[in-house]
Amino acid sequence: MLIGTMNHPERNVLEEIAWMAEAGMEFLDLTLEPPGAPSWEIDTISIRRALDQHRMGVVGHTAWYLPTASAIPEIRHAALTELRRCLRKFGDLGAKWMNIHPDRHTPWHDRRFYIERNLDTFEELLPTAREAGVGLMIENLPGDYNSAPQLGDLLDRMPELGLHLDIGHANLQVPHDTTEEILAAYGDRLRHVHLHDNKGGHADLHLPLGTGTVNVQRGVEALQRCGYDGTITLEVFTPDRHHLTYSRDLLRTTWERSKEALASAHKVSSLKQTF
Repeated sequence: MLIGTMNHPERNVLEEIAWMAEAGMEFLDLTLEPPGAPSWEIDTISIRRALDQHRMGVVGHTAWYLPTASAIPEIRHAALTELRRCLRKFGDLGAKWMNIHPDRHTPWHDRRFYIERNLDTFEELLPTAREAGVGLMIENLPGDYNSAPQLGDLLDRMPELGLHLDIGHANLQVPHDTTEEILAAYGDRLRHVHLHDNKGGHADLHLPLGTGTVNVQRGVEALQRCGYDGTITLEVFTPDRHHLTYSRDLLRTTWERSKEALASAHKVSSLKQTF
């Protein structure tokens, strides 16, 4: 398991990498957003050099507000142009996966409409993704894409799409945390994870781990049960960076303890089967 965090869109990417490396982050969740990291201006050579220097990996993140399902064709195609540019940049940086936030902002249109328009956008992105060597993954979002059936509207139709599970989001606008439900249905499609805390309801607070109602232990156990051992981004958005390093240590401890408990359980199960 690798722990990383995300650059602030208003800040210089190279400066962000420097403090992240000092904080022990193992990869950069690079969000290509203006004003600090616009896809059309970033220097991929310098960023890759900095990542190599600090032995950090990179995961691709795109702006959450891109209108990939817009009812206005020219606007949807503008989002498609931006995502294609992001794919090429992430390919240059050596990223293996890029996330997309499925759109749902289509006033006067029903769910079927925006599902189909999202799928059109994703299908049109695939040739560029293949050329860049970067896979596409969709992030669960509170409200419209936060349960297994809702995500299935997209994942079931496109086998090439990966799952980007945001465990913090899975605790928002739902009767109960949907992490285990989503992983039970699509754990084999899991490619990346976001983790942060909140207090349920509608507020996406991005708190340090252990300060809200997200059950980190259960989330980690669910990840390990489906065999996940990849990248986890700590989306802890507080001014004090000690909150990030505290969350890093809490996640690492929780992960190792859960791993040991799972191994012990498997050992006991194997012994029982032997006798």
